[in-house]
Amino acid sequence: MKPVAVWVLASCLAAVVFASEQIPAQDLSVDQIVEKNVEARGGLDAWRKVQTMIWSGHVDSANAPAPDLPFVLAMKRPNKTRFEVTVFNQKSVRVFDGRQGWKLGPNGMGSATPRPYSMEEATSARDEQVIDGLLIDHAAKGVSVTLEGKDQVGGRDAYRLAATLPSGVTRHVWVDARTFLDVQIDRQVRTPLGQTVLVLVQYSDFRSVDGLQMPLSIVSGAVASDKKDKLTIDKVSLNPALDDGIFTRPAPPQMHQRKSVSIDVDASPVLPGAGHPSP
Repeated sequence: MKPVAVWVLASCLAAVVFASEQIPAQDLSVDQIVEKNVEARGGLDAWRKVQTMIWSGHVDSANAPAPDLPFVLAMKRPNKTRFEVTVFNQKSVRVFDGRQGWKLGPNGMGSATPRPYSMEEATSARDEQVIDGLLIDHAAKGVSVTLEGKDQVGGRDAYRLAATLPSGVTRHVWVDARTFLDVQIDRQVRTPLGQTVLVLVQYSDFRSVDGLQMPLSIVSGAVASDKKDKLTIDKVSLNPALDDGIFTRPAPPQMHQRKSVSIDVDASPVLPGAGHPSP
């Protein structure tokens, strides 16, 4: 799965320390691993039928002013997203229309003005495969996949795949060697201070939603930090009607709705991959 962007997480294996091993000659090929992953997640035909998706749940973030903040993530192919999180009855919003994105969050002065995505944020959002992730239908998306090795993820063997996107960015996807579900992905993310950090996103608590396997728990955080963000998905809706207008530049809140609330939309939890979240 993969879907929130709706807050970003990251990729670059050089800084990650895992116990890697070479894939034995008799082991599975990359095409076989991807094929088993697609089958484990519900099948290619079933995923192709999903054009829109909504997640609703709650988020716990080191950057949030309170725990268990309710969120809604709306996704529409190929890569439109709208992520809303509610803090003290105020909404912080990030939207991407497929080309450009905006961030809206009340600040300490009690006002809010939509701000455009940075160049790096827009590029990263264009790379996202918000409905089904990097592996499903990867050739049609222009994503090339190679097999690098095997690692231990959560105490279990996992195949480490390198997925190179049309933009040239390479991300790594770990596929559980027993269930063949993708359980981890990495990404490089640029912080508001201009630093580039490697973020790991881990997927767990997979459940069947109309025959598709969805991770209902997504934990993300920089490799070099102990602080983690956790998205818990309480409900998944497949193919709801979503008007393109909800993915356009958000309107500022009305004056009577404004309160003095501090929300940093630049430091929000990373969205899946997506991861997805993608899912």
